[in-house]
Amino acid sequence: MARIAGVNIPTNKRVLISLRYIYGIGPSNAVDICKQLGIPDERRVNQLSDDEVLRIRELIDRDYRVEGDLRREIAMNIKRLMDLGCYRGLRHRRGLPVHGQRTHTNARTRKGKAVAIAGKKKVTK
Repeated sequence: MARIAGVNIPTNKRVLISLRYIYGIGPSNAVDICKQLGIPDERRVNQLSDDEVLRIRELIDRDYRVEGDLRREIAMNIKRLMDLGCYRGLRHRRGLPVHGQRTHTNARTRKGKAVAIAGKKKVTK
């Protein structure tokens, strides 16, 4: 099992797919990494030599911000917005959608499970 950027990547999948298990590397970055190192698209991780794994690890460490550093940077950006008290920071603080989505009916992922509000009891005559 190859370990890159502190993540054990799956061995029986293609390199393009396995690199996506690293936080901060998506489809386009995975393709760029393979092109820079000259690794064919159909090559699987268990077919990589130790030298190729080492070259992938060095390239990612040198050119990409991944895993802990990226998570820390994103958290600091959100914290900065919250400390400023700007609109986006207030939305983060309240746990509401940040990018202008509607909240009247949707946004359950961000707001959590719906809570019933007790209404007036009907008086029978």
